[in-house]
Amino acid sequence: MTTINSNKPHKDRPSREEAEDAIRTLISWAGDDPTREGLVKTPSRVIRAWEELFSGYNEDPVEYLKGTFKEIEGYDEMVVLKGIRVESHCEHHLMPIVGSVDIAYLPDMRVVGISKLARLIQVFSKRLQIQEKLTAQIANTLNIVLKPRGVAVMIKATHHCMTTRGVHKPGVQMVTSSMLGAFRDDSKTRREFLGIVNENTHSIES
Repeated sequence: MTTINSNKPHKDRPSREEAEDAIRTLISWAGDDPTREGLVKTPSRVIRAWEELFSGYNEDPVEYLKGTFKEIEGYDEMVVLKGIRVESHCEHHLMPIVGSVDIAYLPDMRVVGISKLARLIQVFSKRLQIQEKLTAQIANTLNIVLKPRGVAVMIKATHHCMTTRGVHKPGVQMVTSSMLGAFRDDSKTRREFLGIVNENTHSIES
């Protein structure tokens, strides 16, 4: 059975002072002087930025899906959110992953507020990630908590570890998807989802 990976903060998490010292070390390693005027406050700034960029470790994705609605007048058709911007960082190079998420589910007696779906995506994206895992985490969590008849998630993203370093191939997108329940078993349902999300394809800012 698929379980939810909470990815709670590591139990031996360093102090803020230790984290700032690590940034100073990296600045020195890069060849600059961390004590010069322009850089003296950089370690503090970086750590504050990281608190925002990796805030997902301090949040529980399940909490955002607990507030569901049962009074849906028998609605059982597809619920789709498309073009949700996603920003994450790859766990291999700590470089940005920027793209969009399309997410859908087939409700079974209850629905969840659409802002909660966006929050679910944000919690997992604000962690060190690979796109494949991010896709699966979003789909599995929605499937386990909401228990719909089906879940579909598609992510299209640009990886800066490929576009700004290494092979330097700008404009390349990686596409991943996770289809559960009816979206996996029913080709008609899957085609409907793909038709909706690919209509008037949205652009991705990188």
